[in-house]
Amino acid sequence: MSRKPAEIAAMIDHTLLKPEATAAQIEKVCTEARKHRFASVCVNPTHVRLAARLLRKSGVATCTVIGFPLGANAPEVKAYEAEVAIAHGATELDMVINIGALKAGDDRLVARDIRAVARVAHAAGKLLKVIIETALLTDDEKRRACLIVKRAGADFVKTSTGFSTAGATVADVRLMRETVGPKLGVKAAGGVRSLADAEAMLAAGATRLGTSAGVAIMQGLKSASSY
Repeated sequence: MSRKPAEIAAMIDHTLLKPEATAAQIEKVCTEARKHRFASVCVNPTHVRLAARLLRKSGVATCTVIGFPLGANAPEVKAYEAEVAIAHGATELDMVINIGALKAGDDRLVARDIRAVARVAHAAGKLLKVIIETALLTDDEKRRACLIVKRAGADFVKTSTGFSTAGATVADVRLMRETVGPKLGVKAAGGVRSLADAEAMLAAGATRLGTSAGVAIMQGLKSASSY
């Protein structure tokens, strides 16, 4: 698949979610995102104010995570976390589902959890991506999770936090795309480290890539175009 560098850059959420991330490191990823015109910078909630200020008028969104990385908070807590994040300048929210509830068959709780955050996000005109943590699910559970996400009104379904046993796979991205259909966004995250990884995920149906290797991917594109 041949895509222009600008097309791929516009699908990258340039990510720094390490707990030890410093303000200086957040400034660095924001500078990189502005240079390459990535879709967003994704940071932990404590860094949202800084990222939003650094990305102001750049066209790069400020993304943060909700209920991260376990997804085990109460729906009301996730909704409040979303409200605070938006007040601090977040324009995109990546929330983690209640994974235990899904595996226990409590789809109503999973849906209530997502809807609570979706209401907050959409009332403010913001985007919601929902992480289902594919590494912990069977294929049937992945399909159920995708359908719950779609029915609950989210904008994207996302593979992984990057903090579990594994990240995105081509097979999971393909399964997710087949399940949700052509309109819902699909974000591949965790383990997308190279141009080859990025192209494989996009070919499988991803429309957004969560990665800390955005600059390396762009350098790979530059090298490939020089041949």
